[in-house]
Amino acid sequence: MGRLFGTDGVRGVANADLTAELALGLSVAAAHVLAEAGTFEGHRPIAVVGRDPRASGEFLEAAVVAGLASAGVDVLRVGVLPTPAVAHLTGVLGADLGVMLSASHNAMPDNGIKFFARGGHKLADELEDKIEAVYEEHRTGAPWTRPTGSGVGRVRDYDEGFETYVSHLLSVLPNRLDGLTIVLDEAHGAASRVSPEAFTRAGAQVVTIGAEPDGLNINDGCGSTHLDLLRAAVVEHGADLGIAHDGDADRCLAVDAAGNEVDGDQILAVLSLAMREAGTLRGDTVVATVMSNLGFKLAMEREGLNLVQTAVGDRYVLESMKVNDYALGGEQSGHVIVLDHATTGDGTLTGLMLAARVAATGKPLAELAGVMERLPQILINVKDVDKSRVSTSAELATAVAEAERELGTTGRVLLRPSGTEPLVRVMVEAADIEQARAVAQRLADVVKSALGLTG
Repeated sequence: MGRLFGTDGVRGVANADLTAELALGLSVAAAHVLAEAGTFEGHRPIAVVGRDPRASGEFLEAAVVAGLASAGVDVLRVGVLPTPAVAHLTGVLGADLGVMLSASHNAMPDNGIKFFARGGHKLADELEDKIEAVYEEHRTGAPWTRPTGSGVGRVRDYDEGFETYVSHLLSVLPNRLDGLTIVLDEAHGAASRVSPEAFTRAGAQVVTIGAEPDGLNINDGCGSTHLDLLRAAVVEHGADLGIAHDGDADRCLAVDAAGNEVDGDQILAVLSLAMREAGTLRGDTVVATVMSNLGFKLAMEREGLNLVQTAVGDRYVLESMKVNDYALGGEQSGHVIVLDHATTGDGTLTGLMLAARVAATGKPLAELAGVMERLPQILINVKDVDKSRVSTSAELATAVAEAERELGTTGRVLLRPSGTEPLVRVMVEAADIEQARAVAQRLADVVKSALGLTG
């Protein structure tokens, strides 16, 4: 698997890359690293452990719980709950560590482990590096210091986690959803119980699809990565809108009453205006990534809001929000962070707040989302190139400058080296789809000729 920790924890094919032994070892290592950092000083440590419904989550949960308890950490096992619920519970219960077992939107055979620090925030990079180093050291033979007797961790189920999280969601909702009919696609995932319960208690008439997880069907043709079922269900039921989550429910995408997609950029645009109106959009600023549609940037400028853009990845969005005390940020993919109420992307919270805006204004979602016009976007992956020379190639710089002149203020160009593969992503936006396609192909050809490994 190379480096174990990626941008979103440790992921791989369960029982092949991500084994019970690895899960147990990483959990023990995490406990030791946090103990050495002084996190557990003066009290008996507590961890919150949750998972999505994947079949592999059952044995991986057992391994994580065993590892933590063997290292002297008491464990509150919250069962199947969304990633943001585990983060929230880690914070409100005063736990020293949170662990979520999920591979998010990935297919069922994959799984992952994500650690949260005290307060429900993602572990710092240096702590992840330390955990990985300590795990590797002991995997190759160094013995652990192990507690015995009353020093071993105790394990209990914390069934109250469901109610605690749902109550939190409802407590931060600005208004009720009475009068709305909403279709929820739960991706047969971690929010299959939580989300319908929260929307129903908030007053909506709820229709659910993809809410019968069996351990094998998570993300299978449904959820935020497959919107066709949701589109059809919204139209069939004459619903006001539809909400789609991914497997661990840290994302939210939507469709309007006609079944048209409302993506993360549009959701951010709608929520930014609602929060400014409520006086909660600190600095009149929204944080998004460089992959956000140009239409979003133009809409924010027109509305007099500031846009801060980061590298791709919700972790970078969150870092910028925390450092600068911004209240709202997110990605086109539907990771939306409302920092006053969540420490990570929360798909259920996002969906509730979007629906609340529809209810409060009396306007259909299509009209609200129309605050921004999504410009056509073409993305081409150019493989087998020397991605390290993207910023130094004179030939490429000339081609990009020419493309930018052609597109003017109604288009843009973005070249992104892949973080894991020898490829460069060429993204072009333009007012006209054919122009975007032509410019993107022209740039892709230049990337191939200028940076090709064989040319």
